[in-house]
Amino acid sequence: MSSALAEGSWQYRGLNAQNPGLDHLSDGLIELVEAGVPVVAGTADLQYSNGLVKFARAHPDRFVQFGISEQNMVSAAAGLATTGATPFVATFASFLALLCCEQIRMDVAYTKLPVRLIGHHTGISLGFYGTSHHATEDISVMRAIAGLTVVSPADGPQLQAAIRASATWPEPIYFRTSRGRDPQVYADDAEFRFGRGIEHSTGTDLTIIACGTQVHPALRAAETLAAEGLSIGVIDMATIKPLDADLVRAAAARSSVVLTVEEHNVLGGLGAAVAEVMAESRSGARLVRHGIHDEYSLIAPPTHLYAHYRLDARGIAAVVREALA
Repeated sequence: MSSALAEGSWQYRGLNAQNPGLDHLSDGLIELVEAGVPVVAGTADLQYSNGLVKFARAHPDRFVQFGISEQNMVSAAAGLATTGATPFVATFASFLALLCCEQIRMDVAYTKLPVRLIGHHTGISLGFYGTSHHATEDISVMRAIAGLTVVSPADGPQLQAAIRASATWPEPIYFRTSRGRDPQVYADDAEFRFGRGIEHSTGTDLTIIACGTQVHPALRAAETLAAEGLSIGVIDMATIKPLDADLVRAAAARSSVVLTVEEHNVLGGLGAAVAEVMAESRSGARLVRHGIHDEYSLIAPPTHLYAHYRLDARGIAAVVREALA
């Protein structure tokens, strides 16, 4: 078989080339290199799935293919950071946050090294790959590690903006990204500030606080509900740690109900982080956490799973109506 035919026979490469949102990962890293940041990128045999193949072609001398050895990749990234490099390493979120938890805690966070961890295909976005590939515990695990920043961008432009902002951020970072096929929320020249939520609208009836893939459907749900006469606010809490506590308190003071929405277990994730702030500030608002309710998610195409767990615009709108009933 010729090399050209063999290349074309790898259907997964063609499928994974349809991830435009993850092109922003390579674009952001290329941008940092051009700005003089000593970036080194690595992946565990997933350069086609996460789009790092674009960076590898632009800077082959700055790219490391670790193969299927995720734990070794994280420890090697920590070693690279001790030499003055700024390593970005990427693999499926289920493997990075869970399989590599010890290496992240001891080699990266404990040593306070500027390693950037990219967990892609988060939540249930790998649908039919099954429970082993679903990442519905990673926020909980990562935000419990001291000294580790946790970020969940809503789309490709926000991911690229966060990568750009990471050049001056002193702590190691866990970036929680999806599969790169999500609707775009922000402009290509978006700005990003760690620890600051983005308030898209304010509402007196209910405020939705969402992160990652749930920002776009939350915005669409708010539009539908506004047409029904409801006053709904929407906050993009892209940085889950450190959380924008002031913005949470302001929303809780303004709205009767605060609804958190996340593609994650409701235990330990964004909803738990918001609950901690509201409990400590003695907020008068009622909190409702929406996500996956402490179960192993089903196996199906992602779009079917989003509908099943009411994590699409229609489902979120229904949850809001129930919360206000």
